[in-house]
Amino acid sequence: MIEWFALAQVVVAVLAGLLAISLGLAGRRPSDLTVGGLALVLLLLLVQVVVAIVAPLSGNPPLGSALEFWVYLVSAVLIPPASVIWALLERSRWSTVIMGIAALSVAVMVWRMQVIWTTVGM
Repeated sequence: MIEWFALAQVVVAVLAGLLAISLGLAGRRPSDLTVGGLALVLLLLLVQVVVAIVAPLSGNPPLGSALEFWVYLVSAVLIPPASVIWALLERSRWSTVIMGIAALSVAVMVWRMQVIWTTVGM
């Protein structure tokens, strides 16, 4: 993993999550803004998939468990679309909050992936 990219992913996911949670608690339903935030989080995760495939081939393999890393990555990629689908089906203020919680979950998962990639024996 590339450290600056992982940090950028965490920042974007936290910002998208806090925005969605605050808008949801203010009574707003899912909108282009909140769905777009999750779409950006998903886009960055898809770029991370490419980075995770290319990095070991260029001499930067994970120092921790590769299986655990990939389970986190695949799970993280599934969370944004699942939360957006749920939000668009339910369309309530609470589904906007759920999208925010999903984005914050992705932020935690990306940070954990960074730790797995850079720490020996994790």
